[in-house]
Amino acid sequence: MLVDPSSTIVESDNKVVSVYSLDAEFSKPLWVFGINSYEFIQSYQGKNLIACSYRQKGRSYLGILDDVQSTISLLDIPFTDIDNIILAEHCLYVEGASAIHPSSVAKVTLDEQKSKAVEFKIIWSSSPDCLKYKSYFSLPELIEFPTEVPGQTAYAYFYPPTNPVYQADQEERPPLLLKSHGGPTAETRALLNLNIQYWTSRGWAFVDVNYGGSTGYGREYRDRLLGKWGIVDVDDCCSCAKFLVDSGKADGERLCITGGSAGGYTTLAALAFRNTFRAGASLYGVADLNSLRAETHKFESHYIDKLVGNEENYFERSPINFVDKFSCPIILFQGLEDKVVPPDQAKKIYQALKEKGLPVALVEYEGEQHGFRKAENIKFTLEQQMVFFARLVGNFKVADEITPISIDNFD
Repeated sequence: MLVDPSSTIVESDNKVVSVYSLDAEFSKPLWVFGINSYEFIQSYQGKNLIACSYRQKGRSYLGILDDVQSTISLLDIPFTDIDNIILAEHCLYVEGASAIHPSSVAKVTLDEQKSKAVEFKIIWSSSPDCLKYKSYFSLPELIEFPTEVPGQTAYAYFYPPTNPVYQADQEERPPLLLKSHGGPTAETRALLNLNIQYWTSRGWAFVDVNYGGSTGYGREYRDRLLGKWGIVDVDDCCSCAKFLVDSGKADGERLCITGGSAGGYTTLAALAFRNTFRAGASLYGVADLNSLRAETHKFESHYIDKLVGNEENYFERSPINFVDKFSCPIILFQGLEDKVVPPDQAKKIYQALKEKGLPVALVEYEGEQHGFRKAENIKFTLEQQMVFFARLVGNFKVADEITPISIDNFD
C-alpha cells in the first residue's frame, strides 16, 4: 500500500498514520527536478485539502484529498496522464495528456467547495492541430499478460493497426513492433505519441511494454528488476510478444523489437539471448554494462549496481561479450558524441554481425549525444527502421517513398 507522505499526519508518539490509503502510486520517480504531484489548498470551512495526482495500473487520476474526512474527490478531466500540477487562485494548472491529447497544459477551475472541476480548458498544446487526424489514431489497450513466473503478470499498451482509408485482409495477422522503454525503471504511458501512430497508420501493430521494474504499478512491481536487469525485462518482452501471437493479434513470423538507451539494452539482450524476434533496432543501446557503470551520470551513481548485482552478472548479461549469439538482422543508430554509451559498442556489434554474415546496418550521427535531438535525425531513424523491418521480415510493402540505406549481407 503506497501513501504520499504529504497525505499523512504525525502523532505525538512519532507514529505516522495514513490519512487516505489507496492501492496506487501518489508520487513519481524524480528523474528530473521540479516534478510536482501535489499542492496544498487553502483551508475551506476548517478542512485541510490537498490536490494530488496518482496512478493506478498505468492511468493518472487527479483528486482533492480531505485529510479530515479521509476522503478523496476525483476531478473529471480528459487527461489520463498527468506530469505536474500547480495551484493558482480557484484553479489548478495541469500538465498532462491522453490517448488523443498530446502533451498539453490545462487550466482546471474548481467549484467553491474545491471538490469538482467546473471548467477544463487547454491553454497550451504541443500539437494543437493534431485532433483533426483523430480518425487515424490507434487507441491503446492496457493488456495484462503472464510472465515466466507462474501466477505473475506484467503490463503493456497494445496499439492495433488503424487507418480509416485501408482495411487489411481479415485472415492476415499484422507484423508487430515491440518497444522496450528506457530507464530502465521508468514507465511507458498511454499518451498520444505520433511516433507510434506512424507505425499503426501503416499497418503495424505496436506494443509498448512496462516490464517488471517499471514504475506506476506499485513497489512490488518495481522491485522485480532488482538484481535481475537483463533477465526480467527480456523475459517480459518475449512473453508479451508470445501473448499477442497466441491472442491472434500479431503474426508470429513478423515480430520485431526496438528500444533506446536502457531499452536498447533490453533489445540487444533479447536478440542475443532469446530467439523470439525476427529483427531488431537499437537506438544508442547499452551493450556493455561495465562500461555503463563507469560512464553513467553522477545523478545515477550506484543505481546500476542494484539492478545488475555481482561482477559475474555484469559480464554474463552484457550482449557485447556474446556477439556470436546474435542470430537475426539488426540496425543500429548511434550518436558519435555519446558519453553514456560510447560509439565503439555499436561498432563492435556491427562488425561482429557483418563478419557472421547476418544482415546489419549502422547509422552514425555527427553531433548527436545520448538521445537524438535533431529533427532530421529523428525522422531518418524512424523511416529507416520501417524500411529495414519491411525488407527483412517479408510480406510487407512500405507506403512512403523512402530511400533505404545499404544493408550489409543483404541481397
